[in-house]
Amino acid sequence: MTIAVILQDKGREVVSTTSGALVRDAVALIAEKRIGALPVIDGGQVVGVFSERDVIACLAQAGAAALDKSVGDVMTSPAVMAEPATPVIAALSLMTRRRIRHLPVLDGGALVGVVSIGDLVKYRIDRIEGEASAMRDYIQGA
Repeated sequence: MTIAVILQDKGREVVSTTSGALVRDAVALIAEKRIGALPVIDGGQVVGVFSERDVIACLAQAGAAALDKSVGDVMTSPAVMAEPATPVIAALSLMTRRRIRHLPVLDGGALVGVVSIGDLVKYRIDRIEGEASAMRDYIQGA
C-alpha cells in the first residue's frame, strides 16, 4: 500500500506557514489545530518543516526571545518529503532513519498532504489486525 491510501482516509487538508512567520504565531497555530508540525511554504515550494522539536530546540537556545524569531530561522530544512506512490513501509523506514515524525507529500511538486509516523503506524497495525482476523476465520472454517 502507498501513502495515497493513507491520504484518502485521512484527508488532504494541510495547515502550513511561511518562513517569515513568527515562531509565536506558528506555535499558536500548532496548538489551535492540535498538530505536531507545519510545512513551511515560500513561493509555492516546501522549504522546510516547523515541528514541536524545533520549538523546543529554539526555546532551549534562546529562551523566551525564541518566540520573536522567524520560522525560517528555526525550521528543519531541507524538508524530507514523499510522493503519493511511496509505499507505506518505505515511508516508515525513511522516517525512522531520518528521525522525523512528519512527512510532507508532494505530487508533481505540489503539496497534497502530510502524514505522521502515527498515521503510518496506525495503518500498519490495522492491516496486521485485519490479516490476523482473516487467518483466524480461515483456520476456524477449515
